[in-house]
Amino acid sequence: MTLEFPLIHIEDHPPVTMASDEGWSISEYRVPITGREGSSTAAYHSTFRPGSNHAKHVHNNCDEIAVYISGQGVVGIGDERAEVRAGHCRLVPKGEEHFFYNQSEDEEAVVVGFYLGAPDVAATGYEFRGDVADADLAMPRTAISKGVFTHMDDVKPENMDEGDGWMITDFRLPIGRHTGSDTTLFKARFMPGAVHKKHCHENCEEIYYIISGHGLAGAGDDRVEVRGGHFHYIPAGVEHWLHNLSPTEPIEVIGVYIGAGSVADTGYTYLGDVTQKDLQTRSV
Repeated sequence: MTLEFPLIHIEDHPPVTMASDEGWSISEYRVPITGREGSSTAAYHSTFRPGSNHAKHVHNNCDEIAVYISGQGVVGIGDERAEVRAGHCRLVPKGEEHFFYNQSEDEEAVVVGFYLGAPDVAATGYEFRGDVADADLAMPRTAISKGVFTHMDDVKPENMDEGDGWMITDFRLPIGRHTGSDTTLFKARFMPGAVHKKHCHENCEEIYYIISGHGLAGAGDDRVEVRGGHFHYIPAGVEHWLHNLSPTEPIEVIGVYIGAGSVADTGYTYLGDVTQKDLQTRSV
């Protein structure tokens, strides 16, 4: 059966070869969500092996949100430098120079990000600004003042209304209108049996990424099992939901409400329970 709203796993999406002389010294770079899927925003998955980096560059046409999924390294934004580790997230405003360098000797770093309002890399207005030098890495670490730079652990969980379908164990909003962004970044944890019931966002598109876990995702009439590594693009107005199928392990999810600075701005509408028939159905 052909899915109307297909999920894309990074293992099924080949890496993109980017020009190393334009600063793309990323070990593996994949862009599974683009305008091909109808999305206004491209989503990427980058793997940095020890010593690799994305050199100094800007995106002249769009803001960028990135989440550090694993590993550690140094991020530069303008003339500021900070250490990053799993759980950090940032928003770099358009036109602001930035880079990431994996300084680890033995650990990969994985970064998932979103070019807000740009359906592919070319549309971001990418401009190479130079290599990352030893002097850049030796600069003092300071607080990042440009855009948004925070850690998920420092963001308080939201108190969402279970009566509106929010049966999520832990739901956090590290980036949104409260931080000056017109797009919201969320982080969700679903413990065994937890579910975000049927709902839609009338005013915005959504892209989410499964960091880890095993569940069942619904979108329209689609019913598909998901696991770590899946991306899912949900157009505005499409009914969707997510249920944790594991009896022991949580599902960890990040995602963006594109062009909506808060949950209220998304046009959130609760559409009902996930039924036993839903949980027993598989589209593929």
